[in-house]
Amino acid sequence: MPPNPSLLPTTPLSLLWHSEQDTARLAAALAGHPGIAEAHLNLSGDLGAGKTTFVRHLLSRLGVVGRIKSPTYAIVEPHEGLCQGAPLDIAHFDFYRFDAPEEWEDAGFRDAFAQSGLKLVEWPQRVRDLMPPADLELHITWQAGTSETRCVTLTAHTPRGLDLLKSVSDA
Repeated sequence: MPPNPSLLPTTPLSLLWHSEQDTARLAAALAGHPGIAEAHLNLSGDLGAGKTTFVRHLLSRLGVVGRIKSPTYAIVEPHEGLCQGAPLDIAHFDFYRFDAPEEWEDAGFRDAFAQSGLKLVEWPQRVRDLMPPADLELHITWQAGTSETRCVTLTAHTPRGLDLLKSVSDA
């Protein structure tokens, strides 16, 4: 029987990003973990704090080529990448423009989350009660009094998320 997610340790990992290179390092650590291939990552936090920049670095490390844009208007952008040499389907969601959580259901995203592959979700709080639980949540905020530094808190919600979190803390 799989572990009960409610029994997982809940101690989050807090990091500071002083530059975009710090963002890239975290993305590289996650991209190197085989569990990323089936992971669901939620990205929340301040507007303009680096959620999409993190996604760009992660997708680049996973072999996605070409322009990686924010799906703010399209709501979802599909990508094809590689995870440890195997093809990887990736869906990058952005629910910033959702006015009501029911829009998620009406758009048929329940089916998208049932498919295999990596799911990256920006602005999950707009639909949180409708989505399956994220494996790992990244909350990114500006550090008070600075123009460049961000505070990043990673919280695991599933055994897969715990494995991903451990890989980041070991890196």
